[in-house]
Amino acid sequence: MNSLLQALSCTDGYDPNSLAVSRARELILSLVATVAGRERAFVRLGLDRVLAEDVIAPVNVPAHDNSAMDGYAVRHADLAADGETRLTIAGTAFAGRPFDGALPAGSALRIMTGAILPAGLDTIVIQEVARTEGSMVVIPAGQRAGQHCRRAGEDLKAGEPALKAGKLLRPAEIGLLASQGLVEVMLHRRLRVAVLSTGDELCSIGSPLKDGQVYDSNRYTLWGMLQRLGCEVLDMGVVRDDPATLEAALAEAAGNCDAIITSGGVSVGEADFVRELMARLGEVAFWNIAMKPGRPMAFGKIGNAWLFGLPGNPVAVMVTFYQFVRPALLKMMGAEPAPLPTFTVPCAVALRKSPGRTEFLRGRLFQDQGAWHVQPTGAQGSGILRSMSEANCFIVLEHDRGNVAAGEPVGVQAMDGLV
Repeated sequence: MNSLLQALSCTDGYDPNSLAVSRARELILSLVATVAGRERAFVRLGLDRVLAEDVIAPVNVPAHDNSAMDGYAVRHADLAADGETRLTIAGTAFAGRPFDGALPAGSALRIMTGAILPAGLDTIVIQEVARTEGSMVVIPAGQRAGQHCRRAGEDLKAGEPALKAGKLLRPAEIGLLASQGLVEVMLHRRLRVAVLSTGDELCSIGSPLKDGQVYDSNRYTLWGMLQRLGCEVLDMGVVRDDPATLEAALAEAAGNCDAIITSGGVSVGEADFVRELMARLGEVAFWNIAMKPGRPMAFGKIGNAWLFGLPGNPVAVMVTFYQFVRPALLKMMGAEPAPLPTFTVPCAVALRKSPGRTEFLRGRLFQDQGAWHVQPTGAQGSGILRSMSEANCFIVLEHDRGNVAAGEPVGVQAMDGLV
């Protein structure tokens, strides 16, 4: 028995014929590791990439004490505890144009948002509550010391980590890096992922369908999901049910990529040579996962590439990708593979379910009288991709759960930003 399969067989809770979703995810994540290779890249090109080293802030953000609002900068000690205070307006400070005049006691400074707060002034009175009388400003009682002031370094302090290695860079992180004046950052290299579909019944788009054929949608769905992860995708096309052809495709993919994702050919009775070939070329385990949709799945390694053999039905491909492949690829990218956020809302309708497997229903989150609810998007067959298009969440029914009554809370994974 080879090393990977031996390691799997020796782990607790390992049953390839009925593997729980959580256990399958744990096993995969315990085996994959961050790929080698780093590169320095322009900050803007870091979107959806993973930092390979800590970024230490070279400057304070903000660089100076400044005003968070348009209004008047004053010394709080000059303000009366009760009643109004009249102060002389000594001048105006603009963002990018500091005031450098004298500020005697009993004076105020007209100040704009982002303008530097001169030394000695410690409170901003917003313009909406103040009124002017000639060269004077009238300040009402009740102003709090330090209000509406942004302090130097309150966002980021020079010399401290701005971002930690392993951080997936989203638009906010790109902006944060730019706020430090950084031009380049060190990133883990992009993952290279090969995608292929297997089956004589598949037809490439743009070609006329023959009797018994269907268009191959899985490669396009997988391409979209991988693009969202910032991967480089090698599209291997449709591979026919021919051992030599499939062997050549898998060998090419393994020689050029970090991971291989196939769809179809992993169920019992489906093109037996596919299972035999995968097992012969590498270390591949075939699992029946206690879930719906997506029960059959293969996982292992061919050469140096991790293999994820997904089911052939379109919805099952998406569910298994998000539950197993996505966290594994994130770890390989160098990021922390945090689980998809799950929260509970009432289910608007009753649902039938038998204990013993985790079910992922396509659902629609909606508001009713200000409260969130969820309901399925109709027929839940694993080949009905339209119901996935109409969904904005997964309804997650836990392994041990039975029937759900209308109004009962159910787990929900929102798809916004995911699919």
